[in-house]
Amino acid sequence: MKFLHTSDWHIGKTLKGRSRLEEQTTVLREIHTIARDHAVDAVLIAGDLYETSAPSAEAQQLVVSALLALKRTGAEVIAIAGNHDHAATFEAYRPLMRAAGIHWIGRPSPADQGGVVTFDARSTGERVNVAVLPFLSQRYAVKAAELLTATPAENAGKYDQHVRDILTSLKSGFAPDAVNIIMAHLTVTGGKFGGGERDAQSIFEYHVPAYAFGDDPHYVALGHLHRRQSLPAACPVHYSGSPIAVDFGEENNTSMVLVVEATPSTPAKITEVPLTSGRRLRTVHGTLAELLGQASSFGDDYLRVYVREPSRAGLVDDVHEALPNALQVRIDPEFTATDRPRAGGASTAQHTPGELFAAYCAVRDVVDPRVGELFARLHDDVTSADA
Repeated sequence: MKFLHTSDWHIGKTLKGRSRLEEQTTVLREIHTIARDHAVDAVLIAGDLYETSAPSAEAQQLVVSALLALKRTGAEVIAIAGNHDHAATFEAYRPLMRAAGIHWIGRPSPADQGGVVTFDARSTGERVNVAVLPFLSQRYAVKAAELLTATPAENAGKYDQHVRDILTSLKSGFAPDAVNIIMAHLTVTGGKFGGGERDAQSIFEYHVPAYAFGDDPHYVALGHLHRRQSLPAACPVHYSGSPIAVDFGEENNTSMVLVVEATPSTPAKITEVPLTSGRRLRTVHGTLAELLGQASSFGDDYLRVYVREPSRAGLVDDVHEALPNALQVRIDPEFTATDRPRAGGASTAQHTPGELFAAYCAVRDVVDPRVGELFARLHDDVTSADA
């Protein structure tokens, strides 16, 4: 049988205030075309369909339309919630999605209560079992009190063991004469960040080793890390990566989906299918005159610009006038008076909240990695859409 693996759509994501819905629509159409042309038996979407837990009506309409279009190809469509999605809302819409023939899973469930999706492949008649593990928050695995009293290593071990127990339970729904697949949204030890993930929900203190999946799955379809990659393990373990660069940290990633062929008795065969419809993100450096000279080569790319000359009144406006797709304009650090963040100073705009907090802790002689972890979670809580 044959299936398509994708993840981390992040529909509704804006980039420096610029809506990307039109671009995301084009990318989802390209995924639909690939699924149709390859006549896949199933489409697996491994979480983070939305950018926020409270997506706009336009974002929801786009996702639902894309899912229905994929279903009309004749494929089974299976989607799980990621850390950006709202698990409870996924569960609320689950009966409606089921009526449309779409498997829509928000929370981990026992194998016999929706934790394993079973169907017969339309192309071969082979039985297929897909064990589904939506994003499992570390808040669920490690209580807040333990964060303050236990060491980071102890906390990580508890999260690791909790996930392993769930995977073992889900694999009870596997069968020896079927194609058995795990789909999960989580961080695997040794995985490389794509560049646009939420730090507080991707930290490597809360990860699972690849060997936790065992050797019985024919394929493990992962979401969460935005970079396309495979992990060494006893079975094929793959991140498909995001189909579109969601932030400038991902500008060098190659966007793609994976088309996978598997049988009950042979190893999975993975084909990478590049996606070409997303707009490129690019970081450029130069003086205003140099940037003007290169403007025609930038095309429709979204730009992050580092101007290599001292700041002056009107400089940013001049850059925007010359480069309408410049979404972020900064002065190259070489031309700033200092690169050190100062409380209330203009240079603080060049640093993330985490960096500013770390600098504050350094001044106060606070040396405890747990404090940084707690700050990251608190910042994520108050800046998420459902705060």
